[in-house]
Amino acid sequence: MPLNPAVANRSTGVVPPGRPGGFELALLDRGADVLQTTAPLARFDVYVVGFHCVKGEPDLQMEAHHFCKVVNADMLQCVLFDGNTRDANLIGIEYIVSEALYGTLPEEERAAWHPHNHEVFSGELVAPGLPVAIETELMGHLVNSYGKTWHTWHSTAMGEHPAQPLPLGDPMLMWSFNREGEVDEALRRDRNAAMHTDPEPRKASRAKYLDRAHPQQGVGTMRDAFSGTSPTPGVVDAQDGRP
Repeated sequence: MPLNPAVANRSTGVVPPGRPGGFELALLDRGADVLQTTAPLARFDVYVVGFHCVKGEPDLQMEAHHFCKVVNADMLQCVLFDGNTRDANLIGIEYIVSEALYGTLPEEERAAWHPHNHEVFSGELVAPGLPVAIETELMGHLVNSYGKTWHTWHSTAMGEHPAQPLPLGDPMLMWSFNREGEVDEALRRDRNAAMHTDPEPRKASRAKYLDRAHPQQGVGTMRDAFSGTSPTPGVVDAQDGRP
């Protein structure tokens, strides 16, 4: 999917080690382009950028570029990259479900699904290239939704942790941020400056959905792991009633 020319390029990950593809592999790739189907990838045309942290590890934070397919009114499927250029690395997957589908999950399964209201109402989740008014309509569909995200490769540096040259170890369950000030300010500032994604007009535009916001499970899961944070309007934990 070609990006809107107005969308800033964002190439953030490592270049994996390895030899150039070579003549034979290039021919195979060209043959695949002509003869094989890419139908399952055709509808991954919703592009949003947000921030994730490893569940239980507040310092392990990274920027994630989501390319999503709208399955139906209650589910999206997303493939995650560390940038939006042709050489971006595939780093994980995310499934997004509505509040209604989340309610059908077994109780023990729900612990793997993070809430999304902070990402919406803080303005931290963005859809680069869309006018704010259209982006706001998209975000309205994510109010009260939940995501299950696995990262298989931490290809960008996270705080003091260097980028991994290859996808090492087990997949890691990621979590959402749920209060203002939880995202590392340098990470947040860098993305916003590079991609021209000022959160303030987004907050103001999305405030019209505040009356739709319901308390969500998981808002307080990592609350005590951060300091110096403040509540986000519309974000309340369903279990203890606290922001």
